[in-house]
Amino acid sequence: MISVRDLWKVYGPRAERIVGAPEADLPRSQLEAQHGNVVAMREVSLDIAPGEVFVVMGLSGSGKSTLIRCITRLIEPTAGKVFIEGQDVTAADDDQLLKIRRHKVSMVFQHFGLLPHRTLLDNVGFGLELRGVDKKERRERADRTLALVGLPGMGEYKPHQLSGGQQQRVGLARALATDPDIMLFDEPFSALDPLIRREMQDEIVRLRRELGKTMMFITHDLQEALRLGDRIAIMRDGRFVQVGTPAEVVLEPADEYVANFVRDVPRSHIVPVDAVMAPPSDGPFAGEVSADTKVRDVVALVARSELPVRVVRDGMTVGSIDRVGVLSVIAGEDH
Repeated sequence: MISVRDLWKVYGPRAERIVGAPEADLPRSQLEAQHGNVVAMREVSLDIAPGEVFVVMGLSGSGKSTLIRCITRLIEPTAGKVFIEGQDVTAADDDQLLKIRRHKVSMVFQHFGLLPHRTLLDNVGFGLELRGVDKKERRERADRTLALVGLPGMGEYKPHQLSGGQQQRVGLARALATDPDIMLFDEPFSALDPLIRREMQDEIVRLRRELGKTMMFITHDLQEALRLGDRIAIMRDGRFVQVGTPAEVVLEPADEYVANFVRDVPRSHIVPVDAVMAPPSDGPFAGEVSADTKVRDVVALVARSELPVRVVRDGMTVGSIDRVGVLSVIAGEDH
């Protein structure tokens, strides 16, 4: 759905000359002092499959927001290519770019950007209005979408009448109303308090399950990344340090930087049983779990019996897990 190849963003004069040059590796302050340039993102490549949730995580200044804005050319990349559903976004003219933004991709930002003088129905239907959809149809679709995000019957409210979490739900509904193939999230929940943030994460999980949308999600919160992502990219100094599943990132950190990030993550909460299971056996078994079940969720099963637990995928036995396998993960949480 999204392919990115060797994407760079360099600010400052004659930015192109920094791309791929030795100067790009200079410390930021030195590069800026000597050449007047800042490298915000360098050599980023990625592929996002249909229906995948791809999370980019990093500290402030790592380049993650620059990346997501370059994908739809809200920021113009200095070099590299971006393809959305096979279309070269970096080569698109203004009309083509407008169609991509209106029909293929929706974006949800940290700041809700709601129109204060308009009702929720009009806010949610704003993208449809830009498309030229007639008022009756867009209000009907907006009403359905508000119900989908947990705000049924609130279409005539104004934004100021809502809590922060409710306003972010309206922002999410606005993105969903145009039925995009791809949804881009740029730290959408970072301004919310922890309880509301958790609710909104639940909402993303539910909507992804029900609608099967392809999503790219930017965050600086590791727990959020691990909870939402099918794959996670850890970003540092404009580069990807590691790309992998949550289990891969937690169990096999690429370097000390990633290891420090995931040091305090309980492994049993992240690791699926198929990452540590033994080969299939003939039984008998203490029970049965799916291959994507987290290790922590089989603790009770293996604690009650000496027998292993059967691991299945699509109805087929793919392995087994016992106390030794579970304890090997839990023991690793202390190191």
